[in-house]
Amino acid sequence: MEAAKPQQQREEEQERKVGMEKTVKVFSSEEEADSPWSDADEPVQNHRGWKAMPYVIGNETFEKLGTIGTLSNMLVYLTTVYHIPSVSAATLLNIFSGTSNLATVAGAFISDTYLGRYNTLAAATISSFVGLVILTLTAALHSLHPPSCNPKAGEQCHGPSGGQLAVLLASFFFLVVGAGGIRPCNLAFGADQFNPRTADGRRGIASFFNWYYFTFTVAMMLSATVIIYLQSNVNWALGLAVPAALMGLSCAVFFMGTRLYVRVRPEGSPFTSFAHVLVAAVRKRRLPLPDETSSQMLDPPHRSKLVSKLAYTDQFTCLDRAAVQGPEDELNADGKTAADPWRLCTLQQVEEVKCLARIIPVWSSGIVYFVVLTQLGTYTVLQAAQTDRRLGRSGFEIPQGSFVVFNMLTLTLWIPVYDRLLVPALRRITGREGGITLLQRIGVGLALSVATMAVAAAVEHERRRRSAPMSCFWLVPQQVVAGFSEAFSGIGQTEFYYRQFPENMRSVAGALYFLGFALASYASGLMVMVVHRTTSWLAEDLDEGRVDLFYLITGAIAAVNLVYFVACARWYRFKKADQDAGGVELDDDSPRKNDSASAASV
Repeated sequence: MEAAKPQQQREEEQERKVGMEKTVKVFSSEEEADSPWSDADEPVQNHRGWKAMPYVIGNETFEKLGTIGTLSNMLVYLTTVYHIPSVSAATLLNIFSGTSNLATVAGAFISDTYLGRYNTLAAATISSFVGLVILTLTAALHSLHPPSCNPKAGEQCHGPSGGQLAVLLASFFFLVVGAGGIRPCNLAFGADQFNPRTADGRRGIASFFNWYYFTFTVAMMLSATVIIYLQSNVNWALGLAVPAALMGLSCAVFFMGTRLYVRVRPEGSPFTSFAHVLVAAVRKRRLPLPDETSSQMLDPPHRSKLVSKLAYTDQFTCLDRAAVQGPEDELNADGKTAADPWRLCTLQQVEEVKCLARIIPVWSSGIVYFVVLTQLGTYTVLQAAQTDRRLGRSGFEIPQGSFVVFNMLTLTLWIPVYDRLLVPALRRITGREGGITLLQRIGVGLALSVATMAVAAAVEHERRRRSAPMSCFWLVPQQVVAGFSEAFSGIGQTEFYYRQFPENMRSVAGALYFLGFALASYASGLMVMVVHRTTSWLAEDLDEGRVDLFYLITGAIAAVNLVYFVACARWYRFKKADQDAGGVELDDDSPRKNDSASAASV
């Protein structure tokens, strides 16, 4: 009977048994009160997996409905209610957006070093709720915003007073704090609920990333339609109160699941360890490398319950000097730790730095990818303004900023198909947990970004050729292709960073994604400024400019970026656990029957 079982099924059953024996030791909320944080007393926590997901994903969905529903229309609020000039309002929102994305780095550091993901998320969720409540009050209380006026009737509009502006900025401050904690931690916290040492757990993590993105796009669609309608056509007090109430519901849902959560404790600052390796390697730069890594390098028994023991890699060998025991290096009395961590590091520390060094080139290609999406989002709105947006004879006109819904709709419809149909089919062919490698998934998305720009350029060329306004639905194809691109590359990048960072830096992995967004925003602004000053392509009136050529230039940059990414991907080596130290393979980007392969295929 046992022999009749398929080989893959027997492997998964054996892996499940091994996973139970080597379960990650973490704290649940109930155990934390009764157990001190010590290795001897650290309890074994069973991962609840999908049982905890209604609370994790519910919290994320309501949080996105609250924050996105508010911020997507904030430019209109600042110009019509606060009477701030459009240029100043746009600058303020750009600063707010960039600061929110950069704050994720600080939030990730605090989470991974001191508070842990659960406590960081709890504090950040409350902060966002407070920020939205204050923002709602600025619309509901007449004393907190300037008096209304009608500039079309010749009335003079007065800007906000110092106190009114201070209250507005206070709400932005709480929202920045909330974004800094929520964005880098929510994905990693959700993935923490699955056991990465079993086949079911790894598949659960991959599926979680897909469904997380699915709920994210649904929330964005509702925000771009229902909530913006309330703000623009009913009143701002109600339009801001609804997101604040949804944010309050997000807090409630998050805390309701507290007893189910797996809570991974922080293991100290990984940045300090990285600094130790870099300084030690520089100080020993003239020291010859040993022939045998196991004999002359400091490689004590691995005792961490959170971070897996990493196998040695022969990339960035200049960093290996940090672990070489020279004649001047001394050990403590235990014989396992360095007396001076700035001169001697463990081989595990060196491999963790190598993980980060390998990720940076792949991450840099993501910045260019986000530049492409940013430019498309900006100029699709301007293109829409030049098209016929009427629906039949009803007289209803589609808002020019609502065409991003087609991008989100594509994501919403494609993700379940990909997760439930395409991945299982590919898994049977390739033997990989995700069907294809994460780098292959990202590469498909980057290739589709080139196609997106080509379609957008063709549509703009057709629009310019016509004498009468063309139907707005000509803009749908470019949004659909962009949606497919994001389904592959956007989700692929998120999961790639989570899996390939050391386990004690997974919040930093989430922050890296948003840091790419921030840099892409600045790069997009710089690109527009340079093109505008050197050409006449980006005129105020699109009919007088050449946005189609701008799209082609952006597409060419995306094509070069694709070639760069392929080179990086072929060079990249996936993170491997040290089997000799009892490690378990934590990524699914090598075929199950060929775990010895270390190089990624693209």
